[in-house]
Amino acid sequence: MKKYFARDALLPQGWASDVSIEVDDAGNFSGVVPGKDGERLAGPVLPGMANLHSHAFQRAMAGLTEMRGPGEDDFWTWRELMYRFVERVTPQHARAIATQLYVEMLVHGYTAIAEFHYVHQPAGMLMSHLEAARDTGIAITLLPSLYTWSGFGRTPLQPRQQHFSSNVAQILSLLGEARPHVCADINLGVAPHSLRAVDPQALKELVSAVPAGAPVHIHAAEQTKEVDECKAALGKRPVEWLLAEMRIDQRWCVVHATHMTGDETKALAASGAVAGLCPTTEGNLGDGVFPLAEYRAAGGRYGIGGDSHVSRDPAEELRLAEYFQRVTKRKRNLTSSGKSPAVGTTLWLEAAAGGAQALGRRMGAIAPGLRADLVVLDEDDPDLAGRSGDAIANALIFSGTRSLVRDVMVAGRWVVQEKRHAGAQAAASAYKRALKALLA
Repeated sequence: MKKYFARDALLPQGWASDVSIEVDDAGNFSGVVPGKDGERLAGPVLPGMANLHSHAFQRAMAGLTEMRGPGEDDFWTWRELMYRFVERVTPQHARAIATQLYVEMLVHGYTAIAEFHYVHQPAGMLMSHLEAARDTGIAITLLPSLYTWSGFGRTPLQPRQQHFSSNVAQILSLLGEARPHVCADINLGVAPHSLRAVDPQALKELVSAVPAGAPVHIHAAEQTKEVDECKAALGKRPVEWLLAEMRIDQRWCVVHATHMTGDETKALAASGAVAGLCPTTEGNLGDGVFPLAEYRAAGGRYGIGGDSHVSRDPAEELRLAEYFQRVTKRKRNLTSSGKSPAVGTTLWLEAAAGGAQALGRRMGAIAPGLRADLVVLDEDDPDLAGRSGDAIANALIFSGTRSLVRDVMVAGRWVVQEKRHAGAQAAASAYKRALKALLA
């Protein structure tokens, strides 16, 4: 057992001063009590954050799609560029990209990732992400994605989509391949890609074939075109159809859910599912704004994801989530709670808890029995000067884009110390070689 002392710690009920934190040999919190016993942490401490939505290979595309083409650019034109890029990605490239990505996530305070993996060809792509997670020390929930159709009505896949092709039997085979590797740091679930890429019968077959507690993630209502086509093909909007036809509960993560009616928003909140918000990607692609204020008012749970990884920083995702609400409503400080009037504190606590649920992990809070994931901020950083309690989280999220993270613990192990990951240099070298080959 190890014991640590934090001058300031973000606990489930809010910020506390002078906290003694015990971590057992299994990498879990065994005690969180008032006191100054143990090794002093080098700054304020928060629970580790889960990134609930990742397409790791898209990290290598960040910054490459910001050139105006003929006509108007939107998600659908971006998707064509993505198709061309993915045609060249090999399992070796995928591992190098994921390793770089996971290092970047760790140094910013993510301690677990949900890999929504739909690039199935060539063989070995799924396991490359498991290997990258092992290499870096991040915990991973692998979500092999069912992707059968190009569009509603069982439209056949386009030639550029063949890398994604899969059926229920193949997804279950991938799970069987990965199952021997399941441990405290590796979890499994499934990700039917979307209602346009998975027909209702296959969706129901896949969900019924996996263990009852396995996470289920699905894209839904990201773009208005998708909503319109779903209504024409299935008679209901995407979230409306899922709520009516599937047993949506706590193990589901509905990713994006950007375009919902008021009734859908309330019903999704009541289901117990997690809404997977990806603000930097949704902003980058021009998707729209999730109704966070209304969803939270209805008791909804949410978490954050990097998606296309134009950002690898949870503070930036949370800041943009709040700013989207402010811009659309022309008001300030909208995301607060009974636990705290501070927007930063509220966002971190709620997203950490929602992300943990979406990944099927006992994490997301500094509390006995949960996994010992800690994010220690740099108390010597000028942005934290004179700050305590709620002002710390507000500084982390709203003082700028420079990372305040100093040390990161995953399951009782320090994977980032003094802002450095031991594998960062090797990861960057392999990533640059992969990117050079892909862009040649």
